[in-house]
Amino acid sequence: MPFELIRDDIARVKAGAIVNSANPDPVVGRGTDMAVFTAAGYDELLADRRKIGPIKPGEAAVTKAYALNADYIIHTVGPMWIDGNHDELETLASCYRKSLRLAEILGCKSVALPLISTGVYRFPKDLALKIALREIETFCLDTDINVILVVYDRTAYELSSSLNLKVRSFIHERMAMAVPSESVHYNYAPAMSSAPREKRKEEKRSIFGKPHLPKAQATSHAETEADMAMPASVAEVLKTKSETFQESLLSLIDEKGMSDPEVYKRANIDRKLFSKIRSNRNYVPKKKTCMALAVALKLSYSDAADLLAKAGYAFSPASPFDLILEYCIRNKIYSIFEINSILFEYDQVLL
Repeated sequence: MPFELIRDDIARVKAGAIVNSANPDPVVGRGTDMAVFTAAGYDELLADRRKIGPIKPGEAAVTKAYALNADYIIHTVGPMWIDGNHDELETLASCYRKSLRLAEILGCKSVALPLISTGVYRFPKDLALKIALREIETFCLDTDINVILVVYDRTAYELSSSLNLKVRSFIHERMAMAVPSESVHYNYAPAMSSAPREKRKEEKRSIFGKPHLPKAQATSHAETEADMAMPASVAEVLKTKSETFQESLLSLIDEKGMSDPEVYKRANIDRKLFSKIRSNRNYVPKKKTCMALAVALKLSYSDAADLLAKAGYAFSPASPFDLILEYCIRNKIYSIFEINSILFEYDQVLL
């Protein structure tokens, strides 16, 4: 997967390059910096770091990774948060841009980054996450390097409060609609009246079978039943079967004027998986892959539901994962990176 969002200690992550949120001077700071130096080999790494000298905020430099499960450590210096009017946002964006490009120059197949400046530098966590996702998305759309955003714990990660509230409210409202009200009681075994036997049979039919209707209503009821009738045989189902998921997907890609790389990168799926879908008319991918492709194509909710139906799936009002995807599609949030940040907040599987 080109982009991953995980909860872990970055010093334990396996990657081509590990990005360290470094001290500007060649000394060991707190937080991520201390964790990286301790895991890599404190004295050896510090000697290497001293050879680089001071690093300006927004810049990046590289050393060997020593005992880390990586080839390189990319040291970048994030901005200290003041008030947002001292180039903090651009400086933080530069940390991500230069670290990612340096990983590309080094020939890394993967790179792991922390949420820079959200610790002792007090950068607002929701804003830092937004900047990180934006820069990572821009990078991923141009390269094939796997990028891993590593969050140490929940205290280091935060969606914007307004977005979180809207998503939470949407989930609660939709789930409430999906569950019958507690005040509604379904009586599956009603008592029979003391009417004559034939009358009781009519009552029973009206409850458990077809309703007993007056003659004047019989025709309209029959028409309603006919409209709702299912095909009578498997042969009829097959005869009326529409295009496959693959055919529908390729048709939508052509309609949107998108290239294959643009689609699979925006869907955050592997190129080999996309090739499998394209080359096999009858291949049906997993539900989350179908949803990711619907997001990549920026489909409306109804069109996304139609595409899912081609693969035999549907949005479930009882699934937080499905409801988050529904919320995002209805509100035109089509960035897989932003959607994954919401899924991550709710402990859901990522796209």
